[in-house]
Amino acid sequence: RRSWSGTGPFHFTLGRTGAAVVASERGVSVAELGWQRATTTALATSGQLAHLVGCNGVFTDLIAAARQTPGASLEQWWSARRCAAAWGDAIRPDGYGVYVEGEVRLPFLLEYDTGSETLSRLEAKLPGYAALARAVEHPTWVCFCFLTPAREASARRVLVPPEVPVATAVVAPDSAPGGPVWL
Repeated sequence: RRSWSGTGPFHFTLGRTGAAVVASERGVSVAELGWQRATTTALATSGQLAHLVGCNGVFTDLIAAARQTPGASLEQWWSARRCAAAWGDAIRPDGYGVYVEGEVRLPFLLEYDTGSETLSRLEAKLPGYAALARAVEHPTWVCFCFLTPAREASARRVLVPPEVPVATAVVAPDSAPGGPVWL
C-alpha cells in the first residue's frame, strides 16, 4: 500500500511494463510504439507539464461537454506539436480544434495562458492569427484561456484585434470551457 503526501497534483507516466502491454494490444513492439524511458522522464519532470495538462484539460472538457449535448462533438483536436508542424513559425497556438454543435461548426485556435508571458507578447501573436484567417479565407476564433479573472481582464485590454475574432475565458475548477464562460 502506497501513501501520498503533499498538495500538488499527481501525474503518472507509462513505464516499460505498461508500454509493453499497450504495444501488445496494438500488435506492435515497444520500439515500434515509440516509447522511450528518457522521453517519459523528460515529460514527468518538465517545467511545461502544468501548461500541457491545462491545454489538454480544455480539450477534454470540451469532449465531456459535447457528450452531454445532443449533436455536439469535438471534431478536431491538434496538439501544439501538430500545429507547429502545420504552420511552422507563422503562428504557434497551444492547440487547434473544431467544435461542432448541430449545424454550427466552430474552428478555433487555443492559447492557454499561465501568466508567464507579457501582455505585449500576447498582443504580438494576433497579426499571425489574422494572416492565417486571410489565408484560409474564413475567420478562425482565437480562444485565450486564463487562470484568474484579473489576468483575463488585463489581457482583454490588449486583445482587441480588428481582423480576427478573439474570445477569452477563465478556466477554473468550477467552470468548464464547454459552458457559458467565454467573453
